[in-house]
Amino acid sequence: MSLISENIKYLRKQAGYTQEQFANQVGIKRSVVGAYEEARAEPRLQTLMSIAEVLNVNVDDLISKDLTGGKELAQREKVKILSITVDKEDNENIELIPQKAAAGYLNGYSDPEYLSELPRFHLPMLPKNATYRAFEISGDSMLPIPSGSIVIGKYLESVDEIKNGKTYVLLTEREGVVYKRVFNYIADRGKLYLVSDNKSYSAYEIEPKDVIEVWEAKAYISIQFPDPESASELSLDKIAGMVMNLQHEVNEIKRNITD
Repeated sequence: MSLISENIKYLRKQAGYTQEQFANQVGIKRSVVGAYEEARAEPRLQTLMSIAEVLNVNVDDLISKDLTGGKELAQREKVKILSITVDKEDNENIELIPQKAAAGYLNGYSDPEYLSELPRFHLPMLPKNATYRAFEISGDSMLPIPSGSIVIGKYLESVDEIKNGKTYVLLTEREGVVYKRVFNYIADRGKLYLVSDNKSYSAYEIEPKDVIEVWEAKAYISIQFPDPESASELSLDKIAGMVMNLQHEVNEIKRNITD
């Protein structure tokens, strides 16, 4: 997030406004407030003056000072409780994160107000003792699951619960929402290795601290049926071998740099 987006979001909440109420006070649309707070857009000068007036703050301070005192960032870093929405019978919804909303989800994942704006549905075949979320995937890195498919994930409390070779949707600080086959080498090397089922894509590693949320893939919905002739022929053993080769290459590079 940018400084101004952090300030607007923090001060708006401190003043007790919902995004809808704040939008009405400023004279803009609620969706525009969301875009400002997610740093997808920046307000023009006239709108900035209106925002500053509603929030009772100086325009210069709004755009140049951290008015949260670091509180907004600290709150995001400490969030461990998953925000959810429920229906009229208090049953948990499955919120859908479309491709176009994936970037916004990185900033709004812990905000119940943001989640309440997302499409929601239920699937009766899923066990009731878990929390689920749905993500629309893009690209062909996980073929035969095609781009545009909806992957439904079960929420996991920690990256330590990741099992080698299973597929997961990860919300990460650097890349946002990614869907990959994951290998958990935290205990041995302090890394997670992300592998695509499409052999055209290279495996890569990430730090566990960069992972905000972990969703274990449990089902997917698609209007396209997989083509058996184009299905990946990679076994888990082969994928594990790819990961080991990646680690070997990384070690070689490190040795060459040291030498």
